[in-house]
Amino acid sequence: MARFLHLADVHLGYSKYDNPERTKDFFYAFQDALDRYAIQEQVDFVLIAGDLFEQRQILPAVLNQAQICLNQLAEANIPVLAIEGNHDYEPYGSRTSWLRYLSSWEKLILLKPDNEETLEPWDFDNKRGSYIDLDCGVRVVGSRWYGATAPLAIAKLAASIEQLPPGPDTTVMMFHHGLENYVARYKGSLRYQDFAPLKEAGVDYLALGHIHQNYAVEGWIFNPGSTEANSVIENQEQNPRGVYLVELSADGIEADLKRDYRQRSIVRLTCKVKPHQTPEEVEQLAINEVTHAAKQGQTADTITELRIQGSIGFNRSDVDVRALRNQLQEISEALVFLLKYDVTGREYHTLAIDDQQPPSRKEIERSIFADMLSENTRYRDQAEELSEGLIDLKDRVLQQQSDEDLYTFASQLIEPAAADRNN
Repeated sequence: MARFLHLADVHLGYSKYDNPERTKDFFYAFQDALDRYAIQEQVDFVLIAGDLFEQRQILPAVLNQAQICLNQLAEANIPVLAIEGNHDYEPYGSRTSWLRYLSSWEKLILLKPDNEETLEPWDFDNKRGSYIDLDCGVRVVGSRWYGATAPLAIAKLAASIEQLPPGPDTTVMMFHHGLENYVARYKGSLRYQDFAPLKEAGVDYLALGHIHQNYAVEGWIFNPGSTEANSVIENQEQNPRGVYLVELSADGIEADLKRDYRQRSIVRLTCKVKPHQTPEEVEQLAINEVTHAAKQGQTADTITELRIQGSIGFNRSDVDVRALRNQLQEISEALVFLLKYDVTGREYHTLAIDDQQPPSRKEIERSIFADMLSENTRYRDQAEELSEGLIDLKDRVLQQQSDEDLYTFASQLIEPAAADRNN
């Protein structure tokens, strides 16, 4: 019987939302997951199925985070086997990567085929190889990031696996790519048929990475998802993710998705607005929504997103989104507060046209102006009166009256409407 931890998409060094504390979250999640489900569970080995780092070029502090975690595993005598993902693959024009660096210093074992048609065993002296036979009775095969050539690479890898010398009864393989139908917005994923040759070649457990959402297929393909959410849309409620604690026995594979480790909470709130509401009412609605969530203890020290949705009867710019976001950030006490102002204006009505008696130009203008004014909460009650004034203003412009006269006329036109709103 063997036990191992399968994780992927750690993304150390991730810096979205421009918050240093948020960047640390990826380190803390990785460290806590390893402590709880590798060290405390005393697993035989750990798999990192790609994207340990967010970038191919990393800062010293990010490298230090990786080394801290890997050193803790080394102290517990737990080997780490890894592959490169699309984020931490060797930079263009280079023959090495930071995972290769960590492998050269024996922080992990980077299983990477130099040639998919010939898989070589791990060489502890040269720190190179594409598969390794572990004392716990498991053969682990590596791969690399293949992008669009993944189906062709899989076919070659499957043929090479079949040619390997006899070894342990259980074969585990790491591969960094997505399976179709699990994330709608992701394009370029592989079909199940693309992976099938690996099953036929003897792979018992395919450890995937790349997609940040958890899924398992047919009892042999497993993807844990990212260790920490890269964005608010990866919150746990809608997109479960975590790390797999796996037990291999004569009875088969038992893969338990573990999610109870240190992660930043994500809260997503929604406000529905209606066309009759004023800008002030919309702002107050948002304030009330966040205040309620804050009093319930939901938002403090979290990533909180408020999405304002619906149709409005005023100009979008009538709401100072930046000022409102700052106010909501203070109310929520969130580490990161995101305000999504996803509103639309109302569609205008269409003027009814009689084939026998089409409307006059003035009637068309009055209808258009009235529609525009009635869709704005500030001028709705005076729409008919103001539409006549706007027709008059248009005529004055065509008569090339002076700017001063036009300004005076417009001011006199607007003042009564403003007075009515204040009463």
